[in-house]
Amino acid sequence: MFYFLRYLLIFFLTISPFSVYPEEKKEESAKESKTEELEEKVVQTQHQVKIQGKIVKYTATAGTMLLKDEEGKTEASIFYIAYTKDGVKDLSSRPITFGFNGGPGSASIWLHLGTFGPKRVAMSMNGTPERPYHLVDNDFSLLDQTDLVFIDPVSTGYSRMAKDVDKKKFHGVKEDIESVGEFIRLYTTKNNRWTSPKFIAGESYGTTRATGLANYLYEKDRMELNGIMLISTILDFQAYYFAMGNDLPFATFLPSYTATAWYHKKLERDLLENFFETQNQVKEFAMGEYATALMKGNNLSSEEKKDIAAKLAKFTGLDENYILQSNLRINISQFTKQLLNEKDRLISRFDGRITGIDQDPTSSQVSYDPTLSLLIPAFTATMNQYLYEDLEWKEEREYEILSSVWPWDWSKAKNQYLNMNEDLLELMTQNPHFRVFVGSGYFDLATPYTATDYTFAHLPIDPILRNNITMKYYDAGHMMYIHKPSLVKLKKDLEAFIQSSI
Repeated sequence: MFYFLRYLLIFFLTISPFSVYPEEKKEESAKESKTEELEEKVVQTQHQVKIQGKIVKYTATAGTMLLKDEEGKTEASIFYIAYTKDGVKDLSSRPITFGFNGGPGSASIWLHLGTFGPKRVAMSMNGTPERPYHLVDNDFSLLDQTDLVFIDPVSTGYSRMAKDVDKKKFHGVKEDIESVGEFIRLYTTKNNRWTSPKFIAGESYGTTRATGLANYLYEKDRMELNGIMLISTILDFQAYYFAMGNDLPFATFLPSYTATAWYHKKLERDLLENFFETQNQVKEFAMGEYATALMKGNNLSSEEKKDIAAKLAKFTGLDENYILQSNLRINISQFTKQLLNEKDRLISRFDGRITGIDQDPTSSQVSYDPTLSLLIPAFTATMNQYLYEDLEWKEEREYEILSSVWPWDWSKAKNQYLNMNEDLLELMTQNPHFRVFVGSGYFDLATPYTATDYTFAHLPIDPILRNNITMKYYDAGHMMYIHKPSLVKLKKDLEAFIQSSI
């Protein structure tokens, strides 16, 4: 929780020019001026893991790679952890996957220790980390299918900028893509992987990065990827960002509100009987009658407004009068605060199944997220122990799980909502063999599955390319892999995707 609250605090401080005092800015600059000198370092260890009943022997490489400018001056050091299967004689037949998480500002810890890597955080069946926190062999790792390289973007994990380098060189949509792209080019060259089948995997904002990165690598380096794996996707930010004048998220979030209300038995009896039938009903309402009502704005009659409010109350479990007072528009903070408000409980934005005690039920603000408070201590503890003991990476610096990268440069959006569909369209059109995997959780209130469906429904690709996109859904939230049945399904789905893509 500490990391999450610190992350939120830094975020809210940096978006307001009146929130940070000059003295604090001076202290921050002084701290930056003490940034350590950077160097390349590699530590390799040998391991084995049983995946789906078969032993996989592998080499784990923890290392740093320097990024340099055109004059050869070091600008940053990227920390990574790679897993390569031993005994592979022909690397052109062995796939390799580059993975990372999102934020922006998150290390690659979640995909690494949650689902893809050879070790994962031990979880109970309901998604609660086992105590004391520890790692177990990951029977659902992708290492049996592909080598894995987990990348910590600059300012996350152990990745750092060189002394006196301006943050603007790395903290932005375009800059982030370029730096991670340069790392992938260097790693591919130094490790003789140019002819290997290649994939990129990203979660949350990592899907934004992955999509732009795939197109960037193709255009700049002519590096052809077999595909990308998008977990909890956000490409068209308009479908996710609540703001005055943007009614789209109120419709795209509604089915996930309904899924969450269904899970907590806040719906009427007939809607509780069949989850998928209820989802079909609410999606039809959300993208039809409700979307039309939102577009009418103040031209909606009072009778129409009351009718829509009654239907929203039916599909959300919220009070009809509250919905009317909210002008038929319930944002994510309102929903997570209000659904179980009578019990003084919060709903997690990252996983609508998970709840926490609301420390101030009278406040309109959400003070923390129950999922992150549940998971961050476990992932932090196990990652630090794993780095030091298993991977033998002896480092006294803090491994930045969630780091402040604000202000983040969104100028790629050019005074509009950031939308990576253009990058995806260009790439899929130029490379008709390129494939896309999209995994979404029904109870994800951070990147709702209907918003993702909307995004891909508005990707104007040629009909012949539509079969190159695989959409899969899971009975879980944003980090779907903490739910054991979803982890099992995700493994099977990704295994099939990789095999069909090579």
